[in-house]
Amino acid sequence: MTIVQAPPQSKSLRLQLPQELTLHVTLEQFAILAAANRELRLERTATGELIVNPPTGGNTGHRNLSITGQLSVWFEANDTLGRAFDSSTGFELPNGANRSPDAAWVRQDRWDALTPEQQDGFIPLCPDFVVELRSKTDSIKELQAKMQEYLENGAQLGWLIDPKNKQVEIYRPGRAVEVLEHPTILSGEEVLPGFSLTLKRVWE
Repeated sequence: MTIVQAPPQSKSLRLQLPQELTLHVTLEQFAILAAANRELRLERTATGELIVNPPTGGNTGHRNLSITGQLSVWFEANDTLGRAFDSSTGFELPNGANRSPDAAWVRQDRWDALTPEQQDGFIPLCPDFVVELRSKTDSIKELQAKMQEYLENGAQLGWLIDPKNKQVEIYRPGRAVEVLEHPTILSGEEVLPGFSLTLKRVWE
């Protein structure tokens, strides 16, 4: 990848990319972009399309804190079962996509099978558990497609949380998507035994 820099006396310019224009990058280029733009949540589809997710707004950040905070409390009490991750973590799925779910968890034996280098970089597997929290600007169809992608790549449980409509879609392998209307609590089922997520702050 070639980076062209403006002369020192020149003003910085920002390139605005219209939504209808897509950029494709290799895995190596994506790693360089992600390292240089840590304030952004960059993702890459299985076909190499670059997805730029700007920082979240206040309400989404508040809701996501509640979700990751509750997952963290459960993890600290059950840290021998696996590893929990926040939205800044990148995963390289088996299909080649690079994704950063809003919250995730990986079973301990799968984490232990990784080398230290793999654990430090984009984690080369699909999480066992994923959460996607819909923000004001997110397309529900795109998020639903992402949840199906997680299942196809090995996820055992996924929650798509939609504060706008106060709905939760639950994704499990080999089963139809379950849609809950304004639930107050979600269960981690057998994937995250004993974990429950209270949605009070999410619906605020």
